Amino acid sequence: MKILVIGSGRMGLGAAFDLAHSSNVETVTVADLDVERARAVAAAVKSDKVKPAQIDVADDRAVVELMRGHDAAISCVTYFHNVRLARAAVEARVNFCDLGGNNSVVAEELALDEAARAAGMNIIPDCGLAPGMVSVLVAHGARRFDHLEAIHIRVGGLPLEPRPPLNYQIVFSVEGLINEYVERARVIRDGKIVEVDSMTEIERLSFAAPFDEMEAF
Repeated sequence: MKILVIGSGRMGLGAAFDLAHSSNVETVTVADLDVERARAVAAAVKSDKVKPAQIDVADDRAVVELMRGHDAAISCVTYFHNVRLARAAVEARVNFCDLGGNNSVVAEELALDEAARAAGMNIIPDCGLAPGMVSVLVAHGARRFDHLEAIHIRVGGLPLEPRPPLNYQIVFSVEGLINEYVERARVIRDGKIVEVDSMTEIERLSFAAPFDEMEAF
């Protein structure tokens, strides 16, 4: 397979590294507006499979043309570009996924379902940490039970060695991180999707040092 990774930040680096070490992946193109950053990712992965490229995600025609040389494209840029990239993927007839980060954006992507089916490709939004990896792990674990009453999911992104003053480390885009605190959260209750205000319904969780007691919301 030939895979296109759009964005050369930390998520793009992680995606490129994993893909480059997958036996069924032939080439990985890492594309960014700043081609030097794309080159830096290619150099960091240390694989002949990884090739840098320059792309402006605002240039729809250029994005479509670049996508057409690949079997799938992964958006590792900030969430507000994802609808535009998903539409480009439909036109290019290339499978597409992204890291999510905003419910309204995901809704617009899901609205492309009919067009995606007609193009013979797939759009899979929200493939980041949560939703995304956590959803896959929960589904995998749930299948191991004969009877399951409830699943409680808690997700955090804290450094192993927290340092003052915030005891935090940026690993996601700042825009996406802030959005998690201001956008209403979607939850499933009694089999129905409902929205609640973020940073509400606070609960306390206990962990080993250095985290000890922490808040979840």
